[in-house]
Amino acid sequence: MATPLSADRFVAALEAEGVQVVEVDDWRDHNRNHKGAWGPVNGVIIHHTVTSGTASSVELCYDGYDELPGPLCHGVIDKDGVVHLVGNGRANHAGTGDSDVLSAVVNESALPRPTANDTDGNARFYGFECINLGDGDDPWPAAQLDAMERVSAALCRAHGWDAGSVIGHKEWTNTKIDPVGFAMSDMRDRVAARLGGHPDADGGGNSRPNTTTYTVQPGDTLTTIAESHATTVDRLVSLNGLTDPNALRPGQELDVPAAGNSYEPFPGADFFRKAPNSPVVTAMGRRLVEEGCSAYSQGPGPQWTDADRQSYGAWQRKQGFSGSDADGWPGRVTWDALKVPHS
Repeated sequence: MATPLSADRFVAALEAEGVQVVEVDDWRDHNRNHKGAWGPVNGVIIHHTVTSGTASSVELCYDGYDELPGPLCHGVIDKDGVVHLVGNGRANHAGTGDSDVLSAVVNESALPRPTANDTDGNARFYGFECINLGDGDDPWPAAQLDAMERVSAALCRAHGWDAGSVIGHKEWTNTKIDPVGFAMSDMRDRVAARLGGHPDADGGGNSRPNTTTYTVQPGDTLTTIAESHATTVDRLVSLNGLTDPNALRPGQELDVPAAGNSYEPFPGADFFRKAPNSPVVTAMGRRLVEEGCSAYSQGPGPQWTDADRQSYGAWQRKQGFSGSDADGWPGRVTWDALKVPHS
């Protein structure tokens, strides 16, 4: 989970990813916040409009209609790949969906089939309506698909999410069929590839992500390997073309994402619960101090202590988490956002 981007940061993230943006009327103050929560946010939902024509589609998504007032999304992606921003805050786009799907998005794991509609998606997801009739015949131009990829990657990059945080409306609820005409798994592959590079207005970030080789050790699973390399099981499956993710063997070589910069990859959910004495703990503590989340009376140092946990809990709350989600035990999403230097 994360705090929603401000309007300025939202635009900056899109433009850094090479997205052509049009700001519609007073979109920065246009929202449904008076009707419910907006945030913490967990991901991006892609829709199709079941309309044709840019001007009329943008107007509909901005204004909505009597039964469903606007904004009906945050941005409308037209056939030319231009993104028209129509809302900033809570929007009427996702409706209710499956809490198990939300959990999978948070964990960036394989999506279950939605069966329940018990969770408010309007509070938790950015939404983009893509102009298409949704009949399976209306084409998806390359420029429009490219813009969808860039928009999704921009928000993932801004929040430290992986491509598993991007879903289609039909993956959120069993009451919808959108988007029709392309596979969301293919779109996630495109987003994952883009996230392997850097924001790139020229399109060069659309190449295969930088990888390195990891040799499978006895006792390894894809889950533990994914956690230790700050990625997801789905991404490892995609990178390596695995047909049976459970059939790992010691000595097998896997492509894994290389360290994207000079940051320490997430060491795994159990690392800190073992009270490690590690330079990683020192590096983490220094970053927490820099972020104004210090509960230290001395240090930080290499030995994990309750002061580290209290400080990390303050960081989780700063990122928009609360309750048991801000218990001070590091998770991959908040770890990636902290950007701990290699130690």
